[in-house]
Amino acid sequence: ILAPAHQLAARASYPTAFRHPSKQMKCFAAALFAATAVPTAVSAAEVSPIGKVVQLISDLQGKVIKEGEEAQKLYAEFSEWCEDRARELGHEIKTGTAEADSLKASIATSSASILEFTSKIDDLASDIATDEADLKAATEIRDNEAADFKAEESELVETISMLD
Repeated sequence: ILAPAHQLAARASYPTAFRHPSKQMKCFAAALFAATAVPTAVSAAEVSPIGKVVQLISDLQGKVIKEGEEAQKLYAEFSEWCEDRARELGHEIKTGTAEADSLKASIATSSASILEFTSKIDDLASDIATDEADLKAATEIRDNEAADFKAEESELVETISMLD
């Protein structure tokens, strides 16, 4: 992250130790350590301003550490959830891919069956048309033969009647 130009110029006037945030923290920690390392003979009722600052900073440090631990715990839980979800999604993808392949094979088999049955239907329709034509021809022949038989029968009946 880049700082605006006026901030960079202002930082240039700081001592070298204060130009970088990490160095600032180190200097602050060293000053804090020096302030707490000096033995003082102050009673509990008389707390110096530096002691108050040290106390506030140590309280803040405890709070920051506690919040950091909570954040780390939340991060670990979220990370675990992400890993579990990634594993589940990977399994679902593999399952879905296998199912898609299976369905594609089923579609191919069904398409082949459709072509086969369409061919059979065409053959059977052709056979039915041929059989109907044959039936019509046979019915025509039979009707002609029946007409001829009736004519001949009536002629024979007439001839027999005349003879009697």
